[in-house]
Amino acid sequence: MSKKRQEHHEEHVDESWLIPYADLLTLLLALFIILFAASQTDQKKYYAIMQSFNSAFTGGVGQFNFSNLIPLTTEPNIDKKKYDQPTNPATPNASGQQQKQQDQLSSQMAKEQVDLQQLKEKLDKYIAENQLSTQLETKLTEDLLMLTIRDNALFSSGSATVKPEAKQLAGTISGMLAQYPNYRIEVAGHTDNVPIRTAAFETNWDLSAKRALNFMKILLENDKIGPERFRSIGYGEYQPIDTNDTEAGRAKNRRVEVSILRSVKPPQMIDAAAKQP
Repeated sequence: MSKKRQEHHEEHVDESWLIPYADLLTLLLALFIILFAASQTDQKKYYAIMQSFNSAFTGGVGQFNFSNLIPLTTEPNIDKKKYDQPTNPATPNASGQQQKQQDQLSSQMAKEQVDLQQLKEKLDKYIAENQLSTQLETKLTEDLLMLTIRDNALFSSGSATVKPEAKQLAGTISGMLAQYPNYRIEVAGHTDNVPIRTAAFETNWDLSAKRALNFMKILLENDKIGPERFRSIGYGEYQPIDTNDTEAGRAKNRRVEVSILRSVKPPQMIDAAAKQP
């Protein structure tokens, strides 16, 4: 019995099959990685991966001999121009779009500068010829061309009715504005800070808004001006350009401003370029 127990022993399972099985799994993993890389448009990354796997497997590791793999020492002869093109041929590259938009904005801004400078010269000439420098003045900025008119040139004290003699001035201004139809125009009314409370106007805000609206209506009597270009607004006493502590300062603050607004401004060009992808 002792002898039989010594001869009897438990047999171990042969696990040698695991080695080729592991090699097969490794090959499958490598195949899927290569297929994934081949599906990408970046050809340089694809060939780098292929070279890496080729150098790793060439020489025969494990049960299989991979010496029959062709070494990829150089890239095949492919048309690089084909892969240099954008994925969407109808869409130019980002830098091209940015430059094109920048050029368009620059051209439009230059045209607006010429237009508004010409209009300013015409207004200044009219002011000088009619000796209206104490009542009218112009100012050109990067945002707009502004014509400022003192209130006594248009209205009587505390009134929003345009004086009959001021209608000729309004007609001249509207005639000049009609020559530049591509600009929006804002007519704004301003007052001093002296309180007003009448049957017609409860506050300076009401007075300034009504004055701006009435003067805008006179400008729109010119049939060559499109009303969709205009807007009127009353600022009351809240945007003074001088002190309200003196009579001279209050007289400057009582005014109507006709602003010809630019469509393109230098800061917009910077912002537009920054927003490009």
